[in-house]
This record gives sequence, C-alpha cells and structure tokens, in this order.
Amino acid sequence: MQIFWFLPTHGDQRYLGTSYGARPATYSYLKQIAQAADRLGYEGVLVPSGRSCEDPWVVSASLVNETRDLKFLVAVRPGFTSPTVSARMASTLDRISGGRLLVNVVAGGDPAEQQADGSFLSHDERYAETAEFLQVWKSVLQGETISLEGDYIRVKDASLPTGAFQKPYPPLFIGGSSQAAIDLTAEHIDVYLTWGEPPAAVAEKIAAVRTAAAAQGRSVKFGIRLHVIVRETSEEAWQAADQLISHVTDETIAAAQAAVARFDSVGQQKMSALHGGRRDRLVVSPNLWAGVGLVRGGAGTALVGSAQEVADRIKEYADLGIDHFIFSGYPHLEESYRVAELLFPLLPLSVKAGSEAAIKTNLTGPFGEALPNRGPQVSAS
Repeated sequence: MQIFWFLPTHGDQRYLGTSYGARPATYSYLKQIAQAADRLGYEGVLVPSGRSCEDPWVVSASLVNETRDLKFLVAVRPGFTSPTVSARMASTLDRISGGRLLVNVVAGGDPAEQQADGSFLSHDERYAETAEFLQVWKSVLQGETISLEGDYIRVKDASLPTGAFQKPYPPLFIGGSSQAAIDLTAEHIDVYLTWGEPPAAVAEKIAAVRTAAAAQGRSVKFGIRLHVIVRETSEEAWQAADQLISHVTDETIAAAQAAVARFDSVGQQKMSALHGGRRDRLVVSPNLWAGVGLVRGGAGTALVGSAQEVADRIKEYADLGIDHFIFSGYPHLEESYRVAELLFPLLPLSVKAGSEAAIKTNLTGPFGEALPNRGPQVSAS
C-alpha cells in the first residue's frame, strides 16, 4: 500500500468556501508540506495543475533538493506542450531527482479552462490527441526514433538522446471515468486513478479497466484520490467535517455547482451526482462524506471517522485492488501529521528507513517526559 499526500499549489484552507483562515501557496509553505510528507514516510505528493495553481513542473523541480525520498506526481497536459519537449522535461526532472518523477496524464475536464489555454477540442478528441502524444512521448524516452503523421500530432525523426532515467520511462498515471479514458488506460497507462466513489462503483470501474487492459495484453495498477478527516474518535471526526464547511453558504454552493456543471468530465459528473448540491445528502457510503464536493471541483469526498474506522474503509478499497492512495486534508501541513500518526500504524505500509514514522520515541523518562508531581524531584545531569 503506497500512501501519497497532496501539495495545495492553489492555496490552503482551514474552512472551505471562505477566505477566512486561508493560506497562500508560498514557496516556504509548500516546502514545509513536502518536507513533512518526506520525513513522515509518504510515498510521494500529487502536484495539481490548472489555471488557479502554480506551475507543477516549476514547483516540483524547486522541491527536489529540499526532499530526500519523496516522489512527485506531476501533470502532463497533451495539447499544450509538444510530446518531445515534454519528454525532455520529464527526462531532466527524473534524472536530477534520482528517479522520483511520476507523470499524471491530464486530458482536461473543464472546456472553459481548455479554451482559455488555446484548446478547442471536444472531450473524446482530447483523448485521441493524448493517445498520439503518448505514442511519441513513450517512444523517445525508450530511445527510439519516431515519425508520426497523426490527426493531432506530427513529428519527423523525433528522438531523445538522453533517454529515460527510470526504465522504460517514468510511470504514467491517469484519472478518468469515460470510455475514452478507459481505452487510453488500457493501451498506455500504468496506474489508473479514481476519485472516491462508494466501493461498489469503484469496483465496477476497476473491472472495466482490467477487461480493457487484458484485451490489449496488459495489466494496470489502481489508485484512489480522497480527502481524509481522521480523529481519535468518530465524534471528533464528524465534528471536524461539519466545521470544515461551517462557513459555506447556500450562495457559495450554488455558484460552485454552476461552475462544475459546465465540465465535460464524466468523473466530475459522478462526483456532483453523489450529493446533488444538497447538504442533507453528504454521507454517501459508510464513513464516506461528500461535503468537500459542495464547493470544490475534482476530488469531492472524504473518509471521515476514527482511525480504526478510516483504516477499515481504506482496506475495503485495497481489497478491490487499489494500492495507491492519494490523500489530502485541510490544512495540509497539520493533517499530514495527523494522518501519518493515526493511520500509518494501522495500515500495511512499507515504512521507509530513516523516516520519522520509523523512529521510535523516547518519552519514558526520567528525563524528557514530565514526571508525576509527587515525591522528590529528579534533576537532570
């Protein structure tokens, strides 16, 4: 089981739907989160992309030398960068990081954002473009020379002399619920990601991807993207969930739902359908809460509960075949510690040697932990 965290490159919050208590995405703050994730033993961090985010490649490159083991799952956006230029960027970052690059293929889900950046392709056309992009991208990273006269991509004698650091190339991830996304996954992708739908719905996706990949003679790994609200007791966790949206107004919900309604992402449509914009439909499965999705596009569900309850739900997803878990929580710095401290001991993880999760505490005294205030005082030498 590989646990990832999230870098909030669009800014962080203590309360959703308000600027009260918000934190800007300064470099020093992002570095704190990345270093915390690295030291706590997280496998890596997802670095998001979008017009409200800082550039994921620049952010990741700047944090490579601030971390030791942490991997960076960085977005590639076909249609906005040529496949050969993108391959050189990936080769360089992978090499200078010592093989810590993972690539998140993003075909886009918001037509307005796509058009603002210059892409006017339809949903399925974007996936067709992505397939051609990856054909070139993978070929040059494997040391091949390729010429392609595609519908969207055209290259002649394309190559990359440096090749890839990781072989055959940095692992490819993708999220997408449409048939076009599943078909692309079957042909090109290493790890298929789903947002946090109820287990039965996730099981259907996994079965569809496995069948499509098998038809291509391939196998695919699986991951899930979820928020987490975990506390020592279930009551505390649900109180924290309520507090997270305590500043959300009906007007804020209506505006957010109108914005995501324009998306042509099937996954986003599934997220929105879980709650329908209503506060009374937020618990969509045991310990699975859709409150985040009232005001946020993309991943809109959180696992809420005591450490044991959340660990049990995580294991249910693992039993379906998921081994990559990309978590987040608000605010991301504090919650990275809370998730590691409460959940890691209950999950089948391979804790990295040297991480803080692997270091035993020494709070048994007589010096360090406070002694009971009785009897003669012990003085430290």
